[in-house]
Amino acid sequence: MLPPQTIAKLLALGLVAIFSVYLLKITNQTTQAADGSASHPYRVMLIPADGGTEDGTRADFKPVFDAITQTTDIHFDIKVGQSYATVIEAICSDVVEIAWFGAASYLPAKQRGCAELLAVDVKDNSSSYFSGIYARKESNILTVSDIQGHSIAFGDPNSTSSFVYPVAMIVDAGLDPINDLKQIRITGSHANSLKALSEGQVDVAAASFDSFEKAINQGIIDANAVVVIGKSAPIPNPPLTMSTKLPKEVKAKLRLAFKNVHKSANISPEMIRGYGGNQVDRYDTVITDDILAPALVVISNVTSDMRSAILAKANK
Repeated sequence: MLPPQTIAKLLALGLVAIFSVYLLKITNQTTQAADGSASHPYRVMLIPADGGTEDGTRADFKPVFDAITQTTDIHFDIKVGQSYATVIEAICSDVVEIAWFGAASYLPAKQRGCAELLAVDVKDNSSSYFSGIYARKESNILTVSDIQGHSIAFGDPNSTSSFVYPVAMIVDAGLDPINDLKQIRITGSHANSLKALSEGQVDVAAASFDSFEKAINQGIIDANAVVVIGKSAPIPNPPLTMSTKLPKEVKAKLRLAFKNVHKSANISPEMIRGYGGNQVDRYDTVITDDILAPALVVISNVTSDMRSAILAKANK
C-alpha cells in the first residue's frame, strides 16, 4: 500500500498529464511556434466570462482582434477556455501567447511569471465594472443578508465578479457562505448562473452587471422577475495579457496596436469591443499591476481555505 503522500503525488501527476493532453488537443497538436503570421497566428484564449461558449465570448472580442490584424498584419487564433483554470494553464504551459483574465485569474498567472499586462478597455474614461447578486422576486429576498438559508449559483471559482467579489459581499453582510447558505452551485460561467436563476434552479445568482444586462437584453432573464440585492465596489476591468516569453519587439508592437486601434482607418467604432461585448472607446496600454490593487485586497479576503470549503459544499 502506497503512503497517502505518494498517492496524492501520483494523482496530481495524472491530472497534469490529462490536462496536458487536453491543451495539446485544443491547439491541434501544433509544434510550430506561433509568430503572428497567417499560417502560425498568435494563439489567444479567453476566460468564459460571459457567453460561456466559443460563440459567445469569442464573438465579443473577435472584432477588436480582426481590427488589429487589418492594421498590423498580425494574425490571431482565438479560442475560449473551458474554465478559468484552463486559461491560466494555457498561458503558463506556452500553449497560448495572449490571454484574457479577470483580476482573480490573472494573479496566479502573474505570480508564476507567465503573464504580463497588455491592455484594458476604456469607456467614458473608466476601466471598471461591477459585480452583482440577484434574487428571484418571488423569493422575497431583498438584501444580501436575507439569503441565509437559500440556494445560490456562483460562476467559476477563479472568476473575480461571479465568485470572489460576491463571496466577499456575503461575508461583509455577516454571513458564513459555507454554513449559512442552503445550497451552493458552481455553474462555470456568469451566463449559466443567470440561466439557473431564471429557471428557478436557485434563489440567488452572482454575476457581473454586464452579464446581467446582457442576459436581460437576450431575453434569458425577465427583468420584472429579478431584483438586484447587492452591488460591489468598482472592479478593474479584466485585462488582456501576453506571455512574458514573447520577444520585446513583439510586446511593443502589440501594445502600440491596441493603443491605436480605435484611430485606425477603415475601422468602425462598433468593432472596438471590450468586456461583456460592449462597445468601448479605446484600449489603455499604459497600465501596471497597480490598477488591480483594489481587487487584490478583496481577493485576499477570500482565502484558499474558504474557496475550498465552498467548492466542497457545492460538490455534496
